[in-house]
Amino acid sequence: MDAVTEKTSIERELEIAASPETVWELLTDPVESIRWMGLSASFDLRPGGTYRVEVIPGNVALGEFVEIDAPHRLVYTWGWEPGAMSSVAPGSTTIEFELAATAEGTLLRFRHSDLPSAESAESHGHGWDHYLGRLSQAATGGDPGVDPWINGPM
Repeated sequence: MDAVTEKTSIERELEIAASPETVWELLTDPVESIRWMGLSASFDLRPGGTYRVEVIPGNVALGEFVEIDAPHRLVYTWGWEPGAMSSVAPGSTTIEFELAATAEGTLLRFRHSDLPSAESAESHGHGWDHYLGRLSQAATGGDPGVDPWINGPM
């Protein structure tokens, strides 16, 4: 009898008082992206190109871009290089950002799918809540400051 592993997802939706173009730049420009998440980032922004972000010391997210439709939809695979605090393998899950213009700015729809367990979904949900808040702050002209998770527990 084969064991069946049920994959889980997390979804978030938030209004950001900034244009989709501004939010897009924060998602796709490596220099802008580390304003809200990570110590360093390198992106090869094309389908099949590499996505790599050192989120906190010793924890590097790695994947590849799947879909790029500026400034509306961004999809890439996601996982952690060996040695990270998570057992989610590089490229084993999928991140989707959908951006829709609204009268107030942008409606961001976020989905992280194919997570291997409820525990993994809970952990990643906690992380994405933290970082999506920082993204919103950066997009609206605020300075999210140094990520407090860089030097301390998450």
